Parts: sequence; C-alpha cells; structure tokens
Amino acid sequence: MHPLWGEIDRRLLIKLGTAGLAALSLPGAARAMMAQGFTHGVASGEPGANSVMLWTRYAAPSDARLTVEVAETPDFARIVGGGSVDADGASDHTAKLMVRGLEPGRWYFYRFVAPDGTKSITGRTRTLPQGPTSAFNLALFSCSNMPFGWFNAYGHAASRQDIDLVAHVGDYLYEYAAGDYPSAKQALPGREIQPSQEIVALADYRLRYAAYRADPDLQRLHQLFPMIAQWDDHEFANDAWKGGAENHNDGEGSWTDRVAAAERAHGEWMPVADTRWRDYQVGDLATIFLPETRVTARDRPFEIDEIVAGGGDAAAKLKAFAETAYRDPARQLMGSDQEKWLFGGLAASKKAGTRWQVCAQQIVTGTLFTPPESANWFGANPPDVVRRRVAASQLAAKAGLPLNMDAWDGYPAARDRLLGAAQSVDADLVMLAGDSHNAWAFDLAHDRRPAGIEVGGHSVTSPGFENYTQGISEETRVAALRGSSPQLKWANTCDRGYVSVAMTPEKVTAHWHSVETIREKSLALKDTHSMTVRRGKRMYDVV
Repeated sequence: MHPLWGEIDRRLLIKLGTAGLAALSLPGAARAMMAQGFTHGVASGEPGANSVMLWTRYAAPSDARLTVEVAETPDFARIVGGGSVDADGASDHTAKLMVRGLEPGRWYFYRFVAPDGTKSITGRTRTLPQGPTSAFNLALFSCSNMPFGWFNAYGHAASRQDIDLVAHVGDYLYEYAAGDYPSAKQALPGREIQPSQEIVALADYRLRYAAYRADPDLQRLHQLFPMIAQWDDHEFANDAWKGGAENHNDGEGSWTDRVAAAERAHGEWMPVADTRWRDYQVGDLATIFLPETRVTARDRPFEIDEIVAGGGDAAAKLKAFAETAYRDPARQLMGSDQEKWLFGGLAASKKAGTRWQVCAQQIVTGTLFTPPESANWFGANPPDVVRRRVAASQLAAKAGLPLNMDAWDGYPAARDRLLGAAQSVDADLVMLAGDSHNAWAFDLAHDRRPAGIEVGGHSVTSPGFENYTQGISEETRVAALRGSSPQLKWANTCDRGYVSVAMTPEKVTAHWHSVETIREKSLALKDTHSMTVRRGKRMYDVV
C-alpha cells in the first residue's frame, strides 16, 4: 500500500518437472523451486529466553527427515541442542523446528543435515536475554518490492555485528503481476519475479516467496539473525481488510480462500509461529508486542472519493463525516480480542518492571495531514484523476481529516483506545511502523498528554513521496508536512533504507539508515539520522 494513491500455469510446472539441465536457463526462482536439496538457506525466528525456531527448505522426490544440530561454536565441536523434523511436500518442502533447552542471551550456530549426510549452510541465531539487561539492538524493515531494486538495506544490516534481532513489519513481498508495480519501464533488469502473473492461489504465493528468498542479501540476513515477522497487506493484496482488498475482485475467487492461501504460504516460508499475534520478552528491558492489523478484524478503510461522491457540497459532506462516522467507536482495527491481549500485555509488562513497551506493527500511528502547499506539487496540468484526488485531499484536510485513511489515522477511536490504555498503566510506549515507504518520527499524544513515540521506517525498495511529487525538493516536502502535522518531528520522504533501534534502560535511540542507491548493488549509506526518547518522557528529545 502507498498512502497517496491463479494459480501457476500447470503446464509450466510439468515442464519444470521434466526439464533437467535445460532448467538452468530459467529464472532464478523457477530454478530454485525445481532444484534438489537445501534450496533457500536457513532462517530462525520466534526467539525466547530458552528457545528459538529454526527453518529451512529441503527439496527431494519424497518427504525427508532432517536432523537439526545446534552448537555454541561454528565448528559444531559440541552439540547442545537440536532434534529432527520433516521437510514434506505438503508444506512445500519447508521444515520448521522449535528448539528448546537453550541458555538465555546466547548466540548459537545451527545447521540441518539431510538423510544422505548433506548439510545446509550454517546459520547463527540468538536467544533473548533474561533478567537485568543493559542493552539490546533491533533492526526494523518493511516494504521490499524486488523489481524496484536491490535489497541493499538487508545487505547492510547483514554486514553488522551489533544487531540482536530483526523485526520485519510487513510487505515482505508484493502480489502484483510483472509490469504492474513497478511498471516495465521502472523495473530493474535482473530483478524479475515469479510467477509473472498476480499471485492469487497457494502455488502462486509459494513461488513468489521462493523468488524473494532466492535473493542473497535476504538469505544472508535470515542466516545471521533471528527475525520476528508480521505480514501487512501485500502478503495478501493491496489495502487488505477483513472482508476484501483494493486489489482483489470477484474474478479472482473467494477472498477467504485467498487469505487462507496467503497465510499458509507465509507460515511455510517464514520462521514464524502459527498465532496471528504474539509478544517477546527482552529481559527486564523491553516487551515487544507483534499485533496483527490487517485481516483479523480491520473494518473496510474509508475512501474520500466515496464520501464526496454523488455531487453536492463536498466540503459539507466531509465536515459531517469528520464529526460522525469517522469517529465511530465501533470501528475496529485489531478487534476486541486482540485489544484485550495487547492492553493487558502493556499493563503486565509495566507491572513487572519492564522498562519499555514496544509495539512492532505494520502501519503508521502518528497523524499526517495534507499540506495546503501540496496542491501545487503535481504540475500545471495534472491528469484528471490526480487533479480530483488532490482537490479532495485538500478539502479533507480543511475538514480535519488526515492524509492516509489506510493507517491508524483511518481508525481514530481504535487509536485512542490503544494510546489511552498505554497512558493508563504509565507505559513507556514505542511504536514501530512500516507500510508508508517513508521515514517518520512522531510524538504520540492522547487527551493532550504525551503517550509515547513512533519510529516509522522507510522502505527497503518501494518508492515514496518523491515518486509522486517529482520536481519538489525534499526540504519543501518535509517542511510542508511538518507545518501541517504537529505530531511530526522529523521525516525523510526520498530515501530507502532501514532503522536500527538501540534500547537501554534509560533511553531508546532510533537510527534511520538511508542507503546510497537501490539501482545497483552497494552497501554504501547515504546518511544516518538519529533521535532519542528518554524513559518517562514519552516524547523525543529536542534536536
């Protein structure tokens, strides 16, 4: 999602099954899907103080029993844990095993061993600390659209030695057909996706994951760090909600079936538990909550075009909407069951003496309003559709309505409940977000009181504001956005990258790392911007 705006051909599968060496000329994902053995490296996730989940994919003519070995050193001189797990065809030859009985706060090395003795590459993972914890570093990623460019943000993070945990908060892949988003003109040669059509059925989603997981930088990131991961909309379809999506139509079959297929493939290909929301305890330093904000309970997002449709006084319609339906307390984003879990978790974390309550979720929490200046950002003669949307967004802003209804801004009552729950237990709330493709730092408030801060991460490759406001300088865009949006303390609306979040008992510092380019492979950084919040303050330090 961007704030401004079938099944694989069975004949192909038959050809792949009989292609032999001719398959070496096929695209990378197709080769990997028909290859034998360990095809996609290793990964780990769902860390606890004494456990971690290990993942691999092992393709063979029949189901295979794999042995898992865990050691404290990369030479595997002494095996300290492991077990066995099946890589079976019913799960796309993927295998996941939760290894228990490990020590807290320790780095471990692991590998999978096939029945014939073949070994996977060696992975490295880490258990979470227990008890007093002086520091912990987390890397935040989102929005990785392969055809737009190289995953240099993943590569840069994988080269570091100071990351303890990776959090991916969604849009790990995109569902579009080749040539759609990005267009054929925008797509970078050498970054082709499989299948070439939009992914709808289980086989489609599986092959798209295989295409992305063939990327060496993403494989390396998974190999070296445990990852906690949650989907956003593009793991299903653009602007997904509980009853459908903007990018789903009746000709693509049942939405329920599509969600089931996407969720199954996600569970097979990612080192994740089979629960839709969960939390992680980082000693006495932080509780990290991983909620689900897309397909469980989210009500259909509002559309400004629909509100003003039918003629008449658009400004009056928007004003009436802003005062009524927009603030309907019955509207849900997470749903009552998940709210009970999260709000209770915030209270329990604070009561236990945990310093920070961190919510690693998908969408931007802080409020963004359309700047008045943006009416002139799209040229003298923009297309009619752009002109209409710009005019509607300007009227919406005058009515007190936000820029992006697909974010928490479209669910203000749900956001009030969350921020109010955090305030009621005196939580030191840190919201982490992705989805928007741009980098943000927000002070969050409720009832005119500080409620926490937000770290909004920029995308790995997906384009942001700069793609839609060409010819407008970064300084102009950011100044206008900050002028119209009081909660916004800093923004980067032109770069791709990732965020590292350094936590200590007394402060959390976010470092927004912007990569130099995504159009060629490079680990160079263009810039890093840092901001800090101190415990008990619940707003960023003045910089």
